[in-house]
Amino acid sequence: MNAVSLVLPRFRTRRGVAMVTLCCLLFAAATWSLARGAIAIPAGDVGGALARWMAGVAAEGDDNVVLMLRLPRVLLGVLVGAALSSGGATMQGLFRNPLADPGLIGVSAGAALGAVGAIVLGGQSGSPLVAGCAFTGGLAATSLVYLLGRRRPGVANLLLAGVAINAIAMAGVGLLTYLADENQLRDLTFWSLGSLGGATWTRLATVAPWIVLPLLCLPRAARALNALLLGEGEAALLGFRPERLQLSLVGLVALGVGAAVAFTGVIGFVGLLVPHLLRMGFGPDHRFLLPASALGGAILLVAADALARTVVAPGELPIGVLTALVGGPFFLWLLLSHRVGEGIP
Repeated sequence: MNAVSLVLPRFRTRRGVAMVTLCCLLFAAATWSLARGAIAIPAGDVGGALARWMAGVAAEGDDNVVLMLRLPRVLLGVLVGAALSSGGATMQGLFRNPLADPGLIGVSAGAALGAVGAIVLGGQSGSPLVAGCAFTGGLAATSLVYLLGRRRPGVANLLLAGVAINAIAMAGVGLLTYLADENQLRDLTFWSLGSLGGATWTRLATVAPWIVLPLLCLPRAARALNALLLGEGEAALLGFRPERLQLSLVGLVALGVGAAVAFTGVIGFVGLLVPHLLRMGFGPDHRFLLPASALGGAILLVAADALARTVVAPGELPIGVLTALVGGPFFLWLLLSHRVGEGIP
């Protein structure tokens, strides 16, 4: 038995343990989030509320807080965190750059332009109009990036097109912000900081299909992403079609991230930090990286939301501010320790 056959099972076991650990951490973060807030509820009572709900017993008292307010918020956090993080892992593999994130294809800037435009025209932050305009803006910006980037083959042109569209979209956001009145400025500022507040079962049912579809489809492209790490020419020799792959991956990421940003606002660092850390710890194999990133992003966002609701209770910190406050210094530590950029050949 050679050295490779001895090391490979051990490495696979290590990844299996990591997946089980991530699942346990997600369960712990969700339980904590259901229990914490302006009204603290013991974990045992949370479990009892969920058990009564599944048994069909009518909710009352603290059960309403758990089932009607916190549970849809936690589930929305799971979906949004998974979408942002798996989208980041996909973009890092597609661009072969561990510092890439979904914003490179214009989806976040396009969604921001759509949302700000809707608010300035009279929409309220969190309304279906604002969410719909943000979703449409994100998809439109990503489509434009792809159409411009595909005029010449290669992901470098896609990246340059994304930079240009991001700049134009943010210029539009700046212009609309200048035209907004005081109330509109407050609304668009709140939206731009990101929040899971206002989550309801109806909003969850609306956004879930748009996020679940990419989450189910992206892992199917894991082998193709692994081939792209060798270069587009090598991937083509292995039987993959890079241009078709770029279209499908950009479309799926735009769909999931666009829906997430439309309903929660801009939440930074989740799509950058989580896949980067997992790539550093376990390597660039997307068969592990994509599902692990989805779990890691869900954990980070659910835990951050619970912390945002407890730090200044009964008030609430914008979750985008909290993820930046945590992610920024941590990323600087990675930079100073010379570990930023490791993990992609």
